[in-house]
Amino acid sequence: MKSKRRKIFEKEVLCHLDRLYGYAMHLCKNGEDASDLVQDTYLNALKSEKQYSIGTNAGAWLFTIMRNTFLNKIRKMSRKPAGMAGEWIEQMTREDISELRKHGPDPSVKCLDNLLKEDIARAIENLPDEFRDTVILCDVQGFSYADIATILDIPIGTVRSRIHRGRLILRNLLADWKNVAMGGS
Repeated sequence: MKSKRRKIFEKEVLCHLDRLYGYAMHLCKNGEDASDLVQDTYLNALKSEKQYSIGTNAGAWLFTIMRNTFLNKIRKMSRKPAGMAGEWIEQMTREDISELRKHGPDPSVKCLDNLLKEDIARAIENLPDEFRDTVILCDVQGFSYADIATILDIPIGTVRSRIHRGRLILRNLLADWKNVAMGGS
């Protein structure tokens, strides 16, 4: 039988699944790795349950765990030898299948609808890392500046500055792409 604390913990933590997956997609760039990262995050959260204070900001706590888990995986992978030569074929096949599944009953409507989203996503991906992380956590995930400071372990003034500068870079990137798309220079 679950303890009262465990039930409260699960209730506070499990409601963040969709937000975590969205951030994991930005970090990992593919659904399979993002799902793995979310699972690893929840596993690490369960292992650290006693460190969590009931009633505090579970979202910020989980995003901190996710970011640290992701960075640890990156460090680990940088120490591994390069993969086998045929791995790109398997990856390409997975991506092609997932791309086909994205299209609904009318792919042309969905394609037009996604053009702006793709431009924004491309612009976000072109941001320098420190700006991208803060903009995603603020504008995509909806975290407060204080929560972002906690997640990224930086001062709140730095968060404000990075969000401001990141948004300016995004605005300029999107304006440049719009000009190119409209036939301008």
